[in-house]
Amino acid sequence: MRDTFNRMVGRTRYVVCRLFLHLGGSDVAPILGVLNHGAREAIDAEGDLQVLGEVLVELSETLLRYDEYWMSAANEGDVFWSEGEAGDYVNELFTDSAERYGADIDWESTSSFEEPLSIPVTRNVVVMMTVAYEGEVAELEADLSNVQALKEGLKALINLHYKNKLKAIQVHFSPAQLGDELTNDHLLQYYPELIPL
Repeated sequence: MRDTFNRMVGRTRYVVCRLFLHLGGSDVAPILGVLNHGAREAIDAEGDLQVLGEVLVELSETLLRYDEYWMSAANEGDVFWSEGEAGDYVNELFTDSAERYGADIDWESTSSFEEPLSIPVTRNVVVMMTVAYEGEVAELEADLSNVQALKEGLKALINLHYKNKLKAIQVHFSPAQLGDELTNDHLLQYYPELIPL
């Protein structure tokens, strides 16, 4: 009812959604390179939505290529008729994503020569993508816990960038540091919403 009224009076519809994707297997580590490269580009861009959108497109295309490693997924979100409220929700999701296991990056740390050369390779990677956009995108406002729906959702993210509809973009991932490991126990403890695909 409220949706219909707000549309009738011409108010702008804002959607904030967060997508979780867990990739698993012995060959998922290379995706961390793409994620770290994107994170550095995003930091250098200092909030430039065009650059962040290009990083999001590259990441979405990479995830689509890695679909054989998809293990579980989840998504959540909400609709707002106020840009301020949508922004508050984006900040809330940012804080929640950043506080999850292994999703914080220390860009200032430098490796010492005493560190061992053999680094454990994680068999699990979780990517959390949060976006805010204007309008309505059915592919992102549905349950994305099946492979086909998730593929359509990732393609919709790419299209949002090219249509200049994105208002906010955030990506978190775990493990964020080379050598950190995301165990199956960590997955259960810190990412309980994940649904097997």
